[in-house]
Amino acid sequence: MLEKERNITNIVYLLQALSFIFGITAVAAVIINYIKIEDVRGTWLDSHFRWQIRTFWFGLLWAVLGFFTTVIGIGFAILFIDGVWIIYRIVKGWLRLYENREMYEL
Repeated sequence: MLEKERNITNIVYLLQALSFIFGITAVAAVIINYIKIEDVRGTWLDSHFRWQIRTFWFGLLWAVLGFFTTVIGIGFAILFIDGVWIIYRIVKGWLRLYENREMYEL
């Protein structure tokens, strides 16, 4: 029943991963999240959509902060940590999706 929505969730993780090469694919991924979020509301995939959206916005926030603080040197560390954090969230989310598990256990 949720196979189409699960495939869309998979595509969003792929687009997030490809953003390390192409950049703009992260924007496409979050747009898909916002367009399709009603389709997954109330299902286990809803937690993945929230996870993906938060990954985008917090990753962007830290990237902007890191960019503006590169002048004083600390920005490079912030950008590196942000990149590792984003990779962690993509991998963790993708693995849980593969296992058909929610992101948040109650």
